[in-house]
Amino acid sequence: MITENPRIPLFDLALSLCDAMDLVSERLASHHKCVAYTAVSIADELGLSNEQKNQLLLAGVLHDSGVLSEKERDDLAIFDAETGRLHQHAERGYQLLKDFKPFHNVANIVRHHHVSWNDGTGSEHKGEEVTMGSHIIRLADRIDVLRLADRVDMLVDKEHEVLGQVERIQNEIRRNAGNMFVPELVDAFIDLSNKEYYWFDITSSSLRSILARRAKSETIELDMEELLALSKMFRQVIDFRSRYTATHTSGVAASAEGLAKLSGFSERECKMIEVAGNLHDLGKLAVPTEILEKPAALTRREYNIVKSHPFYSFRVLEPISGLEVINEWASFHHERLDAKGYPFHYGEADLSMGSRIMAVADIFTAITEDRPYREGMSGEGALSVLKEMAAKGRLDPEVISLLSLNFDEINSRRIAAQEPASRRYADVMDTG
Repeated sequence: MITENPRIPLFDLALSLCDAMDLVSERLASHHKCVAYTAVSIADELGLSNEQKNQLLLAGVLHDSGVLSEKERDDLAIFDAETGRLHQHAERGYQLLKDFKPFHNVANIVRHHHVSWNDGTGSEHKGEEVTMGSHIIRLADRIDVLRLADRVDMLVDKEHEVLGQVERIQNEIRRNAGNMFVPELVDAFIDLSNKEYYWFDITSSSLRSILARRAKSETIELDMEELLALSKMFRQVIDFRSRYTATHTSGVAASAEGLAKLSGFSERECKMIEVAGNLHDLGKLAVPTEILEKPAALTRREYNIVKSHPFYSFRVLEPISGLEVINEWASFHHERLDAKGYPFHYGEADLSMGSRIMAVADIFTAITEDRPYREGMSGEGALSVLKEMAAKGRLDPEVISLLSLNFDEINSRRIAAQEPASRRYADVMDTG
């Protein structure tokens, strides 16, 4: 039994979600971390407080959490993209973040990070105050788009070494002072951008650890209840990219928690496995939406892409101290007792009860849900499939037996968790 109550640094978890979001697009790799670093560096130039800088770090790494499609991600890479479309994902990000108490101020920054200054009229948007934090994130975001751009009309040659880009980026930012950007913030950026270390930092392979050190003194540690609340926010970012996955994670987490309770897990361990369920598909952010929604059998190449997702879940969560057991339970959900699962090919001796429960909860939930290529199975059909997998040595027969003997209870838990998730998906997707 696990007796220690892990306390997890909030910023480390936010960075992990940021890492997962960066998997979606090679073109925008490290974008969120660069925005966070630029924002807090501008805040340093302005002499802002540690609390303000900590909020900007979090807002920077989470500012695109409302981006749920590849089309929206393409829009991000256009320096002067139509702001109407950009406001939609910013509002969606706000909706996803606002209910987690430590992110209340961060959510408001994210909500307005595509509002232009427009000679001061951008101090509010649709009757809401737009904070200076939002304008700092807007500036930092567009600076990084210029850095990453590979189109001639965006003024930046991606193949040029980083210091060779500085003058052109500075000129474009200056040109938009007073219009897109607050002039005072532009001045602060120009001062910052004249320092070579800044450019070397944002292009460094160590940027993640640089950011973690910047956040160290201000990091909030989460207890189990807070970690559970944050993981519920994560699951929305993971699942809401497709209507076919919109309720999957909530169903897995509820099923796993119910099976864990029946298996004799402690109350704390039951919460831990619910957290693991909420995080188990974090790596699916690396899987394109067109694969998730394909209404036919996947090609070998597409299936190989899908098979990468538990690997990415594991690697993204791996750096977080205190999350080791939860990561194992979450990321080994496609491993099998006969060692023929993926991606690590662990076998019976390597898989803890938590991982075995998660594997059953994931398959049970998946096969009872509708997919683009099939309708969800009945309870009888789902149990038949799971029992066959147990008979072939793939899944733990004890866990399958618990599910079979308590099917109505576990299935009711799954449905009770998925119904509000479905409503929440509809509300978030109606945003904007």
